[in-house]
Amino acid sequence: MNFNLINRNRIGAFLSILLLISSFAAASALCVVEKRSLVTQNEFGGDNIVDLKTDIDKDIYERLIHANDQTVTKLLTKDLLKANPRSLSVRFEILTASYCTVSSAYYDSEVVWQRLDEILDCLLKAQRSDGTVDAGGNKQSPPDTAFLLDNLGPAAKVLATRNSEESLHLRERLDDFLLRAGEALLTGGIHTPNHRWVISAALAQLYQIYGDQRYKERIEDWLSEGIYVDEDGQFPERSRIYSKVVDHALITIATSIDRSDLLDPVRKNLQTTFYLMEDNGDLVSLDSRRQDQNMTISVAEYYWCYRFMANQFDDSFFAAVALKIEDMDEFDEYVMSGSLIHYLDLSMLQKKMPQGAELPTKYDIDLAATNMIRMKRDRMTVTIFGGNDFPLQIASGRSTNPTFFSFRKGEAILEYARLSTSFFNTGYVRSQGLQKDQNSIKLHEQKEAYYYQPLPKDKQNPRGDYELSESKDGRFWSKMDFEERPVSNIQKMKTDITITENDGEIELALQVDAPEGVEVTLELCFKSGGQLSNVLESDPEGDFYLKDSYATYCFGNDSIRIGPGIMEHQNIGRIDGELYSTHFGSIKGEGVHLFLTGTTPFSHMITLK
Repeated sequence: MNFNLINRNRIGAFLSILLLISSFAAASALCVVEKRSLVTQNEFGGDNIVDLKTDIDKDIYERLIHANDQTVTKLLTKDLLKANPRSLSVRFEILTASYCTVSSAYYDSEVVWQRLDEILDCLLKAQRSDGTVDAGGNKQSPPDTAFLLDNLGPAAKVLATRNSEESLHLRERLDDFLLRAGEALLTGGIHTPNHRWVISAALAQLYQIYGDQRYKERIEDWLSEGIYVDEDGQFPERSRIYSKVVDHALITIATSIDRSDLLDPVRKNLQTTFYLMEDNGDLVSLDSRRQDQNMTISVAEYYWCYRFMANQFDDSFFAAVALKIEDMDEFDEYVMSGSLIHYLDLSMLQKKMPQGAELPTKYDIDLAATNMIRMKRDRMTVTIFGGNDFPLQIASGRSTNPTFFSFRKGEAILEYARLSTSFFNTGYVRSQGLQKDQNSIKLHEQKEAYYYQPLPKDKQNPRGDYELSESKDGRFWSKMDFEERPVSNIQKMKTDITITENDGEIELALQVDAPEGVEVTLELCFKSGGQLSNVLESDPEGDFYLKDSYATYCFGNDSIRIGPGIMEHQNIGRIDGELYSTHFGSIKGEGVHLFLTGTTPFSHMITLK
């Protein structure tokens, strides 16, 4: 290979900053990376590299190498032209990990080196003159640039353990990208709460590598805003996606700039995350203020955070959660397939974990700040939610999920229960909070709809040109100057839902008080792949009615019995309401749908067991 373009002076400067020191024995099957001072000295005290003879988790290490190599094999066949910068950075870290690990089948591979060089071509081409990259509709985006550094920073540090001509060439080109990105992050702004910590984590990576004090000063600018975690242990976005992002970012910052206090909110959030976990690893996300409020996220995404905290604090609870994740079917897919680089970069992950504690199988958790209840009785779990943000607006950053209840018995899963009415086409009921009353949980919503009187004489405009404004009941906008109009013919609807648990049986008591004839629809969505019996088919798409008696939903060896049913109308086409239906949108989830319908005055109780 020809390396005439390499600037030897810059390489020397790069090496002096990184302070490489002696490598592990190449003959060892566990020769991970060379020791280097930039990652061994931190606030956790002295040399943070584990003793390979006594402390390292050899099983995880060997599995990581094998899984990473399998991913490398696949990546070498993929077209780079179709990849965006974020996915390119992921590929770069995965390829780098195998390229720099002696026990890997791709150690020092020329094919891998060539692919790494090609990826750097693509990244440098994608980088704007200000150091940022574009991501989808986000142009010249500092946060999206920071997400890249979450992958490229560890890759740079692992590459720094090699001093061959080939690795020096890669490091020089990566150096160009990182330093330019660093300038952008020193002044760049953000969109969302988690972006502050993502950018700070990227700057922390750069500070570890280059030691530029400006990076640390900018981190302190963001940290001075304070890291909010509520009494439930939730970050502001209440998102399973972004809670993991924040936990990971805070760990990165804490291990880079001597801020071990940043691990306190991580601890609180990881404790809460456990109680949001189903037996199969799914995380409850219906309380989220972001896009995952209608998505399924796996706790496997949090594995390295649990492992780090277990080892850092010798915590048997976090170790038990990490060990549970290791036993999950998706562990290899979510964790093993591309995590070798982070294992190599952060030695606290390399240690054997402490013995895990026994995880609770029965609990009642009241997340008061979130207005959410979690119950577990061995294989049965219940989620009750009344924590939407009001006034209700469908937008990223606000909690708007109309699901008020979910229920699981093993593999038999009621994904969600939602209640809708035709009251002025307002659609789904969203509880205005949650109240505990002895062994019951009560949800409540009250709505009003108005008719409007003529404007007072002193507010009238002969041209008829009035302010475009929101109606007082929040249902629509029009050039009617609603704020100045008296209201009349006021219509009201009050909804109460009472949920009671008794030895694994759940009672849902529904009551809707409204003008006579308002249509009420209870929508129950069960996991796809299961079968409903004793129901009436509505259409071939998987919609059913429960007219009377009881239905049974079966999935594998598990089942849920629901009823008694009620069917007083069959108008289920646009139950989302105007918030979604103005442009004919819908948030109807995938699955098997069972509908119970009635009209006001409406009072009905069903049981699930």
